[in-house]
Amino acid sequence: MRYSPTEKREIIALVERSHLPVRRTLDKLGIASTTVYRWCDRYRSFGMDGLEVASPALDRS
Repeated sequence: MRYSPTEKREIIALVERSHLPVRRTLDKLGIASTTVYRWCDRYRSFGMDGLEVASPALDRS
């Protein structure tokens, strides 16, 4: 499933506010932790632009 940049930011915020461990929160949401960590890195580096659909310029894989 593809998430909009706004949805990605909301998921990041939800994980940050959760009283549960990150993995457990993400398991409940059905999202891989590697995916959210990648979103976090891109958000820290590029702001909301980093949460747009991945482009080769932003892809570090």
